[in-house]
Amino acid sequence: MKGLVYDGEKAAIRDHLEVRDPGPTEVEVRIVAAGLCHSDLSVIDGTIPWPAPAVLGHEGAGIVERTGSAVTHVQPGDRVVLHTLASCGMCKFCNTGRPAWCRRSIGNASQPFTLDGEPAWNFAAASYFAERTVVQAGQCVPIGDDIPLESACLIGCGVLTGVGSVFNRTELGLGDTAVVFGVGGVGLNVIQACKVKGAQRIIAIDTVAEKQAQARLFGATDFVVAGAGVDSVAAVRELLPYDDEQVTGPFGAGGVDYAFDCVGHPEVLNAALEMLDWGGTAVVIGVPAPTATVPARIGNFTHVERNLIGSRAGSHRPHYDIPLIVDLYRQGELKLDELVTQTYELDDWQSAVHDLEAGKLARGVLQVSDA
Repeated sequence: MKGLVYDGEKAAIRDHLEVRDPGPTEVEVRIVAAGLCHSDLSVIDGTIPWPAPAVLGHEGAGIVERTGSAVTHVQPGDRVVLHTLASCGMCKFCNTGRPAWCRRSIGNASQPFTLDGEPAWNFAAASYFAERTVVQAGQCVPIGDDIPLESACLIGCGVLTGVGSVFNRTELGLGDTAVVFGVGGVGLNVIQACKVKGAQRIIAIDTVAEKQAQARLFGATDFVVAGAGVDSVAAVRELLPYDDEQVTGPFGAGGVDYAFDCVGHPEVLNAALEMLDWGGTAVVIGVPAPTATVPARIGNFTHVERNLIGSRAGSHRPHYDIPLIVDLYRQGELKLDELVTQTYELDDWQSAVHDLEAGKLARGVLQVSDA
């Protein structure tokens, strides 16, 4: 079979790739569609250190081919959404509804593949840019026939991350206000989750002005074009002033209740903190380099109780959150099909990368095999 392999310096489509048989608690899945995410590019450019050679891809959907002897919830022929949270299911965090905190659920590098007969690593317990992969059974969530796999594949990372960051990490509710930095695959899902939860104002911020229409389609009420010479903090505070007479009140009063950083840049995160109202919360979603730090004024926390929290992939609980997302999609409350800007053949993955880096995509989807 073939797949997209990172060799330590670059990525390329490689043949002569094989995957081992599934173990008792594992599932072999034929990948139909896989979304291209910035995290895959972060492996290629070295932002995320990862052993090589490694088969990339971590946002996918496909059809079950084979199951291990202990697997009961899926069977060959089932259509499944795949995710990366290979949690153990046994620790205190798994058993208290917080599998994203499971110590075994992060990293998870193993070598289920061979490339030209030599061992090759998976990526994020996933590797969905290959015709077939082997994952833990818990990483497979069955879905019905009414959702195109090209749309469903996005649930496992971008949708879970964006929607989960609102649903699972905040108490955002009716009448609240929010800012979303970065109108990509994750940011759009933050926006639509804020809308579902009843936010009164949702301000989208991006450097690409052409993204305004899509941001508004997903629920944004306002749009700020960031870039050289633009003070995004001032722009947001002008939209949500302290009162009719002054934009900013005592100790920075005014601004938004929630600010979501989907970019992963220290300056963006600091701006998010500065545009919060008293008691507001900034949520870190985007992933910068491991050594990145943020310079923040301590008074933002000690004097007006602003909050800074992280969100690892939306702190999701896959077997609860994925069926919930699917149900909201069926009800017309959450958009999935509209997230797919363009599909590409696996061999044409570089075009998808180019379009992603050019800001043309909400999500590009690689067609790995026929449904």
